[in-house]
Amino acid sequence: MDNRERLTTFRGQHDHLVCIDSDGCVFDTMGIKQRECFCPWMIACFGLQPVAQAARACKEFADLFSKTRGANRHVTIKRILTELLPTHPLVKRRGFEVPVFPNYFAWVDDPESLLSNEGLRAAIDSANDHQAKKELTHVLAWSERVNWSVEEIVRDVPPFPYVRESLERLDGVADVVVVSATPLEALEREWAGLGIDRFVSLICGQEMGTKKEHIEALTNQYGPERVLMIGDAPGDLRAAKANGALFYPVVPGEEEGSWEKLYREGLDLFLRGEFAGQYEEELIAVFDKTLPERPSWEVEG
Repeated sequence: MDNRERLTTFRGQHDHLVCIDSDGCVFDTMGIKQRECFCPWMIACFGLQPVAQAARACKEFADLFSKTRGANRHVTIKRILTELLPTHPLVKRRGFEVPVFPNYFAWVDDPESLLSNEGLRAAIDSANDHQAKKELTHVLAWSERVNWSVEEIVRDVPPFPYVRESLERLDGVADVVVVSATPLEALEREWAGLGIDRFVSLICGQEMGTKKEHIEALTNQYGPERVLMIGDAPGDLRAAKANGALFYPVVPGEEEGSWEKLYREGLDLFLRGEFAGQYEEELIAVFDKTLPERPSWEVEG
């Protein structure tokens, strides 16, 4: 059974479903992955050495401190190369021409594209244009190096406090599914390595589609207000609301407090059908103010 079939054939055992993001939500891995794995290889593979300081600032803003936090890696790279880096003051002062990858950008923008290594390989195989093959092959090499780096560097990072307790609270009363834009291999390794994979019925990575598609494939088995998405990024909120699901935010910088609040009150409200309405709205209002849309160098400029 392939990865997508595992998702489409999933059948829950309970009346409630809880979808949970992984990086930055369950595990404090966002910072180490972006700073030590993604960013160095981005600078090396996309030729950004002359403006490395600006590239790092753009990467951290896009992936950690803005409303695109937690987005698919290819969506973020396109945003950095086409939107953020060209506006950075250092890039402007040095007259640096940010590299352009039109075939790669077109692949990222194509709604039919599967934004994963698997999808890149399929696009390379089907490309008739030499330049397109060259660009996509180059990007695949970057993505594979990132995955290798993550496996080598990101180890033994425990879940935030109250994650395990929350999973134990849900055990036997709700179906729990991991919904993430991270490669499946990394997700399975991280969840199994810490012994918390036993609490989840299914793990969905980037090979199985977007978070929106993950939730869409799962929600038709459950009644209204019986699906909850737990996430730390605006994309998680959008994926939940696009499918009529409830949303609980793990606020960046306040992860431990967010999980304790979920464990002590949020989960019981959800299971009793009292989560929707004012409680959820107040949580989302606080979360929405946490991450800005535009970087400081644009706002101040």
